[in-house]
Formats: sequence, structure tokens, C-alpha cells
Amino acid sequence: MASPLANHFSRCLRYARGMDWALLLAVFGLVLLGLAAIYSVELSQDAAEFVHVKKQIVALVLGVGVFVFIIPSNYRLLQNYALILYLICLGLLIGVLLFGETVRGAMGWYVVGSVSFQPVEFMKIALLIGLSTYFARRGKQVFDLRGFLESGAITFVPVVFVLLQPDFGSASILVGIWAFYLLYAGIPWRYVVSLMIGAVGVFILGWNFLFADYQRSRILTFLDPGLDPLDQGYNVTQAIIAVGSGQWFGSGLGFGTQSQLKFLPESQTDFIFAVVAEELGFFGVALLLVAFVFVFYRLFRQAGKATDDFTCYLVLGISAVFFLQFFVNIGMNLGLFPVTGIGLPFVSYGGSSLVVMLTLFAIAQSVATRNRG
Repeated sequence: MASPLANHFSRCLRYARGMDWALLLAVFGLVLLGLAAIYSVELSQDAAEFVHVKKQIVALVLGVGVFVFIIPSNYRLLQNYALILYLICLGLLIGVLLFGETVRGAMGWYVVGSVSFQPVEFMKIALLIGLSTYFARRGKQVFDLRGFLESGAITFVPVVFVLLQPDFGSASILVGIWAFYLLYAGIPWRYVVSLMIGAVGVFILGWNFLFADYQRSRILTFLDPGLDPLDQGYNVTQAIIAVGSGQWFGSGLGFGTQSQLKFLPESQTDFIFAVVAEELGFFGVALLLVAFVFVFYRLFRQAGKATDDFTCYLVLGISAVFFLQFFVNIGMNLGLFPVTGIGLPFVSYGGSSLVVMLTLFAIAQSVATRNRG
């Protein structure tokens, strides 16, 4: 009699035939590119122990473990656990304000010994599952005022606690997920206008009561980096220099002056794109962009082929998370957006982020195995 573990792996192999293998190769190519870039950044350390690389590999192993667990599982069962997942993640967001540690100006981390994680990353999973379930069950009624307000409440309750950390970047991603759902569902334009007015109001309140001094400085220096080129505008200025100096073929991994000489802070997280641009040049950036565009194309195509509303919204939400973080991170590196601490999916250093990105990707692949054709 086969053990439960053996049965699970047997099911994995059976369902693996239906996976989108081209998408799998693209995603793990991005992960490997990220590991190479993080390794390159750590070469500049006096006693390079490659701590970040090792932690990222541990996160990758955990992510692969989650991937193997999810693939043979029926993703539609997530609807049954949408509320409990949402409440657990909301509880973690509230708890981090009481028991969390402050990292880079935001009290958004649980730290236990050498292990740390960011609960807002897991809230992304809970929110998109919750919104997918809500939008699918409401059907056409989601267009009315009640649907707009209820889905907004589902989104903005966690957003408030994220802003209290304060983590404006992650809060904007959560709101962006909701916006994707509304636009896809065909929300009336009067609600769009109301939402935009509300966003302006929230920004004004945040500017006066929630944003920390460094966050206000980031926004001002985003508008004009020359206001503070040696402090708040420094990161963006150095990132733009790094991107521009890569030229066609780059300086080679480990030979970028901005990252290796430590001119570029947070080079393994917020500004990993600048490292890739400087060290691998135009062709390296083109390869990265093509991989991401391919990922978006395959996921949006998968959403379009969905046979039920929940599946469609679920894959759409996964696509939204990947796209929003990609768009914001590259915009930060090019000086088009203020620095918000949003990493590049699959590429930037960050254990919580990588595990969550691979979990979302596993759910998308679980969809692919059950919706062939």
C-alpha cells in the first residue's frame, strides 16, 4: 500500500503534464537571474559570506515545496477558505503593529530569531482569493453601489493597517488589485470618478497624518531629485546612473561600479533592476522584459480561457500582483515613480516575497492543469 506522500507525488507527476511549461521556464529563469544579481551585489562585501543569497535559496526551496503541494490540489477549494485566510492575514497585520519590528521605517515585520517575514505579502494572497470569491458570487450585482462598497471594504480594512505601519507601497498594491477587479468587471464610470476623488482625499489625509517624514521627502524628491541629491534623492539618482551606464552589453556580473562600489543603496531589493541594467546592459534588460511580458501574456490568456468566474478572477488577480509590482519597481528605478520599497517579482531579494510569488504562480499552474485547451 502506497504512503500518502507517495500518492501525493504520483498525483503531482500526473498533473505536471498539464502545466504551462513555457511559463514555468520563464518564471524560474527570472528567479535564477535574481539569484545571479544578488550574488553579484554581495561580491562587493569585504568578507563576502553571501548571506542574502543563502536566505534567498532557502526561500526558493520553501517556495518550490509549496508549489509541489499546490499543483495536485484543487484550486477551487480556495473559495471555501477565503474568509478564514482573510481573517488570519488581517490578524497578522494587526499583530505586527503591536509585536512587530521596524525595518526601513515601517513596523511591518515579525522577527523570531533569524527568521523574519512580512505579513502584508501574505495578505496579497488572501485579498485576491477573497475578492475573486466575492466578485464571482455577486455576478452582475457587483456593478451596483452595494457591490462597490462591499468590495471596497474588503480591500480597505487591511489597507488601513498597512498604512499605519506605514507602508505606502504595499498599500498601493492592495488597492491596485481591487482596481484591476473593478475595471475587468466593468464598473460604471461614476464609481471610477468617485474612487479617484476618494484616492485624492486619502492621499491628502495620509500626507498630513500618516506619512512619515522620509516618505514625504521621497515624494518631493521624486518630483525633483535635485531637491536632495545627497539624501532622499540619492537612491534614484544613482539608480538612473546605473541604468544609463549599462549600454549594450553591460559591465559584466560583479563589475558594476554603482553596485560594487556601494553607490547604490538597497541594490539587492528595490534597485535590483538597476543592477541588471548596469551589469548585463541593454540585452540583459531586454531578456528580463521579454520574460515578464511572456508571463503576463500567458496569465492573461489563461484568465480569458477560464470556464467560470472564480477561475477568471483568480488568475486575473495573480496577474495584477505580478504586473503592478513589475510596473512600480521599474518605474522607481527609472525615476518615474517615488521609491516605495516594492521589489521586482521573482528577482528582488526578499524571502517572504519570493515564497508568496511562487505560491501565486503555483495556484496559476494548478488552474492550467485543470483548464487545458
